[in-house]
Amino acid sequence: MKTATASNPNQVRATLQEIVPPSATKPGHIVLAIPGSQYLLHLRPIGDVTTPIGKRIIGTITAQARRVDSTVTGGQFIEPVHGRPRRLQGTIVAVDASANTITVDAGGSVAVDGLPLPVVCKLTDARNQAGAYAVGQFVGFDVLDGASFKQA
Repeated sequence: MKTATASNPNQVRATLQEIVPPSATKPGHIVLAIPGSQYLLHLRPIGDVTTPIGKRIIGTITAQARRVDSTVTGGQFIEPVHGRPRRLQGTIVAVDASANTITVDAGGSVAVDGLPLPVVCKLTDARNQAGAYAVGQFVGFDVLDGASFKQA
């Protein structure tokens, strides 16, 4: 089973674990379980989530990247494994210079068979421009608060 859909490599397949309503001090979020891994990602929903709890959901994970650095060591990952994404490292699988985004596969090491976990990342540091990156490049960066999920 692959987590990226064949029709759109930016989309991920996951299981909706929980919908957490907003409180007086925190925005609402959903919890996605990524197949073949221990990941329980807390993401802010964009739009309505119509999938029932415990069922498969397809959509796009987006995040805002602080300064992006090229790296040569380490694996593909999202930290922490449970909670909102704070750090991401992986291989660039798509570049959109007009939107200043890179799509990073952060999933290869989360399972024995190397399932993909694509995250569309908006570059926020003026020193980073999407056009300066190439597919296949290995990068790492901190993620700003507010990573989100939009159901397909």
